[in-house]
Amino acid sequence: MDLAITPLPCGFGARVETDFARTTDAAAAAYALTEALHRHRVLVLPGQHLNHADLLAVASLVGTVDTATDRRYTVPGFPGLTVVSNIHQGGTPIGIYDGDQEEEWHADNSFKPELTAATLLYSVITAGEGGETRSADATRAYDDLPSGLPARVDDLSAVHSVQHLATRQADAADGRSSTQAGTLAHLPEVTHPLAPVHPATGARSLLLGPMVIRGITTLAEQESRALLKKLLAHTTSVPYVYTHRWEQGDLVVWDNLATLHSASPCDSSRHRRLLYRAAVR
Repeated sequence: MDLAITPLPCGFGARVETDFARTTDAAAAAYALTEALHRHRVLVLPGQHLNHADLLAVASLVGTVDTATDRRYTVPGFPGLTVVSNIHQGGTPIGIYDGDQEEEWHADNSFKPELTAATLLYSVITAGEGGETRSADATRAYDDLPSGLPARVDDLSAVHSVQHLATRQADAADGRSSTQAGTLAHLPEVTHPLAPVHPATGARSLLLGPMVIRGITTLAEQESRALLKKLLAHTTSVPYVYTHRWEQGDLVVWDNLATLHSASPCDSSRHRRLLYRAAVR
């Protein structure tokens, strides 16, 4: 299967012109999509027309869909499909929502023992203003670290904690946290390398996330905090960031082992957004 691929001007990522709802050769589509994802790290597929089953089918082309999701926001009848939205019904959010000012650089599900390989996000209702998704090229950022720093971070590991995430979210959003009362809130802390090696490409990337990382295992708190802050500032600086302005029907797929991402602020009283997310192992 040949994909019409146009690299994005930011140095990583690509726009892909294809209609996955019409894909008939799953094996060829899986190979082409996975190869493009590993090469470009972020794929933007505009103009998709996907129902819930279609979206899970596309996710299955990339890997095994992770069905261990927060049950409060899982689409009924479609394990592994999660609602992401700022829409409220009866004062309760219908999907994952952590406040209008949410900015939270992270890699998805890093609080789990097995890192998420890729994430798919599909837009159904698009905000007229705000709500962009920003991606950071954590692979190129690692490659561009100042001399001596790669050797330092290569042997370091960090503690990722869903409980730490819930606390930080609540602190940042006036006590509101989509994680705090979630069905994954019981997960124990896990440890991951600070610069893990990608199992498919062999490249190292920086695995960061101030909301979920409690600290670096072998460093004192102050030193750990300073190093993590320095690495995140480098990784999320302008040369490594792509900002996606959503249009209805956009499907964005990112290599979760090679990038970080963050939502952008969005005024939920004026601009509604609704997306569906699938993560794969």
